[in-house]
Amino acid sequence: MEKGKRIVVKIGTSSLTANGGSINLRRIDELAKVLSGVRNTGNSVVLVSSGAVGVGSAMLWNGVRPTELDGLQAAAAVGQIRLMHIYDKLFAEFGVPVAQVLLTRNNVENEVQRRNCLNAFERLLSMGVIPIVNANDVVNTDEIKELAGFRDNDNLSAVVAELISADMLIFLTDADGLFDSNPHSNPDAKLIPRVTEITPEMYESCEGKSALGTGGMTSKLRAAERMLAQGRETVIMNSEDPALIYELLEGKQVGTVFAAG
Repeated sequence: MEKGKRIVVKIGTSSLTANGGSINLRRIDELAKVLSGVRNTGNSVVLVSSGAVGVGSAMLWNGVRPTELDGLQAAAAVGQIRLMHIYDKLFAEFGVPVAQVLLTRNNVENEVQRRNCLNAFERLLSMGVIPIVNANDVVNTDEIKELAGFRDNDNLSAVVAELISADMLIFLTDADGLFDSNPHSNPDAKLIPRVTEITPEMYESCEGKSALGTGGMTSKLRAAERMLAQGRETVIMNSEDPALIYELLEGKQVGTVFAAG
């Protein structure tokens, strides 16, 4: 496995929750084990985690995502602390400290705040801490309304990857990667193992998102396109087995890899 890489891993709401929106503790435990292992082999890891609104909705409204703004804020507030408690507990079992980082778009667009964010990330990573990032949906309603904010955590993960000059962005999702058509409606859809250029046809083949999430394959393509423009690598892979990240970092084919050349 290559060492010394900076890796941003983004996991979506559908991968963090089970039926009805309850937390998928087994998945998070496996993720914590793998990311701890990646960190322990000399790499720096940042986790961008969705799920706060989904988890909060499960706790407050039996898994039904609220439509009103203050309901979304309440769900985010309740869900975020629940998620961080679980992350802290499970990563601690592997001896890895974690930190919570909540961002708004202004934090990365304002020159002073951007520098402050970068300084915090650099110090945390130098100390072996895994920062766990989410948009600050509780106090900044532009983020939660997906208007002037990051739009979704797929875009946020690309912003974070750019900020810390990450080598690779990994999307853990409920799909095996990017297909040439929608595999849910076309049983003959084929996985595309490698992409060097994102085309309009690729966007046309993407549709749908989870009931509790805000992203989808389209938003991941946008993020991958942003990464490609910077010469950085992106991978979309299934979250069912987080241990496949080891194989990915060993150079084996996993999911869909977006890379120039």
